[in-house]
Amino acid sequence: MKKITIIGYGRFGQTLYKLLKNDFEIIVYSRNKIADKNISATQDLKKAYESEVIFYAVPISAFEDVISSHKKYFREDQVLIDVLSVKVYPSQVFKKYLGISKTQALLSHPIFGPDSSINGFEGLSIVLDKFRASDTNYQFWKEYFKSKKLKVVEMAAVDHDKLGADSLGLTQFIGRLLEEFKFKPTPIDPVGAKKFQEVKEQVCNDTWELFTNLQHYNPYTKNMRVRIGKAYDKLYNKLLPKQVNPKFLTIGIQGGKGSFNEEAVVKYLKTNNIENYEIKYLHTTENVLRALHFGDIDRGQFAIHNSVGGIVDESIQAMAKYKFSIIEEFEIIISHTLMLRKDAKLSDITTIMSHPQVFAQCKTTLSKKYTNLKKESGKGELIDHALVARRLSEGKIPKNIATMGSKILAKIYALQIVEENLQDLKENYTSFLVVER
Repeated sequence: MKKITIIGYGRFGQTLYKLLKNDFEIIVYSRNKIADKNISATQDLKKAYESEVIFYAVPISAFEDVISSHKKYFREDQVLIDVLSVKVYPSQVFKKYLGISKTQALLSHPIFGPDSSINGFEGLSIVLDKFRASDTNYQFWKEYFKSKKLKVVEMAAVDHDKLGADSLGLTQFIGRLLEEFKFKPTPIDPVGAKKFQEVKEQVCNDTWELFTNLQHYNPYTKNMRVRIGKAYDKLYNKLLPKQVNPKFLTIGIQGGKGSFNEEAVVKYLKTNNIENYEIKYLHTTENVLRALHFGDIDRGQFAIHNSVGGIVDESIQAMAKYKFSIIEEFEIIISHTLMLRKDAKLSDITTIMSHPQVFAQCKTTLSKKYTNLKKESGKGELIDHALVARRLSEGKIPKNIATMGSKILAKIYALQIVEENLQDLKENYTSFLVVER
């Protein structure tokens, strides 16, 4: 076996050429012209397949297209050798296109690249799977790689990919994760941090295509990524206190003081005989779930559904961002009251500011009784009608704006009640969730 063809002359094709060039007559097949005059290169496939041995140094994602389009040039006296970093996939491709032909195929994974082999190949590893190679050819390549001072690891394709997912696949994923994290050197880096920098730099020096191919074409890397996520969540939660304050339960709610959320949480606490507690008024579901994630509260509560208004959109959107466990779901009857500042007149009012759910639950009534008033939901935390009521009382919202919500807000914030029971249904139920990490 004196004549070899390398299909593909990217970064690894060049590394493979460096390994083999002193021992074989080598032809390089590349679609791009090679400037080095000392390299015997061709863009003629027929000529490329005159060799007894064909190495495929092509991207994983291109491998099947290459094999299928080159199939007509295969001969029975040839050995086809892939150097992909996954092994189950090329074995499947070879089986598909070689069929019952006598063309031989050998699976290999050189566990090195342009960066790690810059000072030579001694001590580096290569995985071999005999696959469809003859005993003679397999033994030849096994001994050849040993003669180059490589460590030969004999392993079946499935075993390789299982181990590879938790080694190369994991390393590649962590390296890209560090890049996404924007991990940078600092003047106080310990040895471990410097090692992380090395991993990031080496991984990111390879192409994004190699990274995604490695993740997509190894059937075991998906499970590896899921396990990383679970391990992260488990470790993250271990660092948070079991209870923010050991003396009492800290529960954060979607609304402010005087809101329906407060009414709901009081019901929950009484029903469950919880006496030692502190309520944090967080105004939005997003704030509740974020505080839960950061460990600032022990439990969270928010509305999810109303018998008239349907799904609470802000809750659904926030729920999509966070992980949590549901402790309890319960409901209370909601009754809506129109309120304005003490120094305002109804004739001065141009706008009602409240939660979108309030307008949904009072849509028909408001269209009949207060057609001329604009309905507006506040931005950010002002989506909470209890916070709107407080800001009205503080003079931080113009007095031509009224609000709607629980009538208890009028008492807390010295507002005047215009009309009660504006909800379209008498029995207007809202469902709430109590959650924990």
